[in-house]
Amino acid sequence: MSEEVRNEAEEVEKVEGKIEIEGIEIPEVGQRKERKRGKPKFRVGIVVSDKMDKTVTVAIERLVQHPRYKKYIRRTKKVLAHDERNECRVGDKVLIVETRPLSKRKRWRVCKILERATG
Repeated sequence: MSEEVRNEAEEVEKVEGKIEIEGIEIPEVGQRKERKRGKPKFRVGIVVSDKMDKTVTVAIERLVQHPRYKKYIRRTKKVLAHDERNECRVGDKVLIVETRPLSKRKRWRVCKILERATG
């Protein structure tokens, strides 16, 4: 009987807070399971409005190829981004990152000001 218990104890390996039995991982009691998130989306755009408090409107441009004529067309999308310190001014080139919903239309946050507007 004691030999069976020893064999089972040899099969159980403790790896970084997890118990592994015959290739099956079992989290320990009280251990929180970490939620995995995907890579965040980053975009570069130009600030077109800074009239709101802690919010800027950013225009994101992209080039799309026409399916038939193969000519590249500019497409612009305007998004609201959170600017915590009210640093951005109209004309600034900014890097924004997607975040949790902050309001009805605001789902982006200003990460960095890449280039200040001249003038």
